[in-house]
Amino acid sequence: MSGRFRHGLVIGKFYPPHAGHHFLIRAAADACDRVTVVAMAADTESIPLADRVAWLTEAWSGDPAVHVTGVVDNLPVDYDSAEVWAAQVDLMRQGIAAAPPAGGVDAVFSSEPYGTELARRFGAAAVVLDQRRDTFPVSGTAVRADPAAYWWELEPPVRAWFTRRVVVVGAESTGTTTLSRDLAEALRRRGGTHVLTGWVPEYGRELTAAKVAVARAVADPAGPVPTVFDVEWDDRDFELVARRQNEAEERAARGGGPVLVCDTDALATTVWQERYRGGVSGAVRRCAAGMPPRALYLLTSDRGVPFEDDGLRDGEHLRPWMTGRFREVLAAGRTPWLELHGDRDERLRLALTAVDQLLATPIPLTDPPG
Repeated sequence: MSGRFRHGLVIGKFYPPHAGHHFLIRAAADACDRVTVVAMAADTESIPLADRVAWLTEAWSGDPAVHVTGVVDNLPVDYDSAEVWAAQVDLMRQGIAAAPPAGGVDAVFSSEPYGTELARRFGAAAVVLDQRRDTFPVSGTAVRADPAAYWWELEPPVRAWFTRRVVVVGAESTGTTTLSRDLAEALRRRGGTHVLTGWVPEYGRELTAAKVAVARAVADPAGPVPTVFDVEWDDRDFELVARRQNEAEERAARGGGPVLVCDTDALATTVWQERYRGGVSGAVRRCAAGMPPRALYLLTSDRGVPFEDDGLRDGEHLRPWMTGRFREVLAAGRTPWLELHGDRDERLRLALTAVDQLLATPIPLTDPPG
């Protein structure tokens, strides 16, 4: 026997996908001309089926022999029931049929006890791998219980889904950038997976600097040098800020640790647009509404903080209004938030305490049926 199969099958919940799952798929890809991966998810589970399919598809996009599909599986789990077995296999066949035609399955790759029986029902060879989890000591149950402990076993998009996003917001010159940088650095010093803690800078500040530079480049050399007070903002600028901020955040989450620290976000952009334009455009609202869940907002108070003019700030007189508006916006949402007062060290201490409380609270994920 050559030891090579024509069509291999990998079945799983992938709740979430981890290194053990990818070991199975890799083994199948190395031994088969074609592999179909079928993700099966119940509606009651916390990670949507579409996300699991997208994550697996992204991970295996470089291998044309691997095809990923998904099916909704709200059936009970009962390995002693012939009826349940038949219904489950029928769902699997529906998933296989959703992929490009490949004929019958002649090998089933699994690390679960049911793998042998599943292969028999497909009339295929049973390839059982790592059933005791010696090669990859990880499981979906373990990851759901403590994602940070298995961070190295997760692909970038899965990490991004589990990342606790901590966002620092506040009016101009209230220490948002200082606090967010200090917080990210303090977490990195803890080591372990926290050494990967990312920090997302404020794109609006970057755009402001660019606008000032452009204004100076086109200004009359004989006239006054343009400043930030000569810069004009329209709704398209704020839409760009919100979109760029979301993009930068997602990149950082994919490459970072269990906590991501952000110096502002698209929700904060709605407040800034309101300040400069008197209202919030639909595009910016959609950017804010489409953000992944925030774990915590930290609001830097303007009280007792001197205004520092760095050449890119123009709203000293508006700081109390903006702080109050941030309070209103955060209070109207569902994300926990904390307003920080005190000096630099005190604010960092309070922020770290809040993050530790966050990390001590498990991410609420429903158990799979059965």
